[in-house]
Order: sequence, then structure tokens, then C-alpha cells
Amino acid sequence: MNNNTQKIRALEANIGTVIKGKPEVIRMAVIALLARGHLLIEDVPGVGKTTLAHALAKSLGCAFQRIQFTSDLLPSDIIGVSIYNQTSHEFEFKQGPIFSNIILADEINRTTPKTQSCLLEAMNDFQVSVENRTYLLPLPFMVLATQNPLEYHGTFPLPESQLDRFMMRIKIGYPSETHEIEILTSAGGNRVEDLLPVVSSDEVLELQAFSEKVRMDRSLVDYILKIVSATRTSELLALGVSTRGAIHLYRASQGKAMADGRDYCIPDDIKEMVFPILSHRVMLSSRLESNREDAEEVINDIVERVAVPL
Repeated sequence: MNNNTQKIRALEANIGTVIKGKPEVIRMAVIALLARGHLLIEDVPGVGKTTLAHALAKSLGCAFQRIQFTSDLLPSDIIGVSIYNQTSHEFEFKQGPIFSNIILADEINRTTPKTQSCLLEAMNDFQVSVENRTYLLPLPFMVLATQNPLEYHGTFPLPESQLDRFMMRIKIGYPSETHEIEILTSAGGNRVEDLLPVVSSDEVLELQAFSEKVRMDRSLVDYILKIVSATRTSELLALGVSTRGAIHLYRASQGKAMADGRDYCIPDDIKEMVFPILSHRVMLSSRLESNREDAEEVINDIVERVAVPL
């Protein structure tokens, strides 16, 4: 086991002390971090969405900010605001909470589209523009957002342009009976507030750099493009996967390989990352309201029909 793999295992184990029985969910969150992506955690209330995001942030030696998204939240509450300095007789820009490494956007769909849109530049270009000036965000930079897919009262569904900025969408699900008993009987034990960093910000940047160097054979690149192209031509889909989605699948597959301790990708890396990377980027052609399961069923059919490179 090399040094990078040891760091990844330590990170997963640290998060696993508070997120019980969900190693595959923790692995996906870590892969998104390695691939320089943003993570959307979508599930019913009370299953640990915020806890997972908070635990990942606490496990990293990085600046962390939690923003509770509400209907009255303004873009300036996130990006910052210019304040007139009476001493210097100039306006000074006061940075908002977006100028941190790890951002927890809690219940992101409860704020207005205007406020949601202020995250687009930050998530895509790792910078924000205010009053004709551009400010670079600190690196590493990652947005972890949570939302409840079932409660629509007082919410503003994320537009496709916003969803496309999220590399990955995952759900946590209910714990097994064994792990739920462990959670109940260990109340007051392991708390996310007590987690200590196990990976520094510089180490995160190193891991991300190594992730980008994971080898991807040309046949696997063609495999990714065939899957993406099939979503664009499918009669069951009104909206296929964007080029950004293809890039995210490529990068996440590299992150998956690295998390598994390899410096090269295999077809299974791509197949395992297809659903969390692509399912929130497609739109069913049916006029009926679609959901995650419907989209995943269509994508699964596409993956089954695309030949796997040998």
C-alpha cells in the first residue's frame, strides 16, 4: 500500500467513525474530492446528509464554512460585499463565506435562483467576479450541497446548468438494523464535532494532482464517449449528457482507480461511476415527472448495450 492509498484509507476511516455502515457512500465522497469535483447529497431528512458533508470537511485540514440556504439569502451573503471605508475614502471588498476550501451548502434548493446562480462561476472556475474584479478562491475548493428530493414546499429546484456543475449526486439511504442499533446505543459517543483532520490541505492538492496522472487507455476514453453519445441519441431522453459530464466521468474514473490503489483505470471504474455522475444530467423525454430511478434505468440499459473494451 503506497503513501497516497494510506492517506485515502485514513480519510475514509475517519469519516466512518460517524457515518456508520456506509463505506460505499464515503468512498464516493472521497472520489469526488480526489477528482476536484463538487458533490450533491440528495436524500430524505435525517439519514446523515449534513453529517457526511461536515465529517468530510472536518477530516481535512482546510478552511470550512457552512451556509444554511434560505429563501431570504442574498448573493452578497455568500460572495461578500463592498463597504465604504471612511478612513481611506475607498470601497473595500469584504469576503463572504465562499472564500473557504470546503463549503457546505445546506438545503441548497431552499434559496432563490438568483442566489443559486452566484455559485456557478465559483464551482466551474474556482473564482468569483464582483464589481468588475475577479477574486481567486483558495485551493482546494469543493462545494458539498444537500437537498431533500421529496419536500417541494418553499423550494426552488436546481436548474440543469446548476446540476451540471455537480460532478456527482449520491444518496445515503437508511442504515441497516445492525448499524442503526449501533447509532442509537452510541449516542453521545463519536460526534462529528470531535473529528480531527487526518489530511492537510497541501496533501489534498497532492492527491488531486496524482489522481489526474492515473492512466486512462484510449479504448476506455472511447468507451466513455460511446456511453455519453448514446444518451444524446436515445429516444427515451430529451436531454443527454454534456461534454462537462463526459469530463467528470473521465476524472471520477481516475479518482476511483486511485482510491482503489491503482495508477491505471479499468472498465469497471467507469461502469461504477456512471450512475452517480450521469443520472442527474439527463432528462427523460416523457412528459411525466421523472425521478432518479427512471433515469438510472435508462442509463443502465445504455451501459448494457455499449460494448466493453477488452
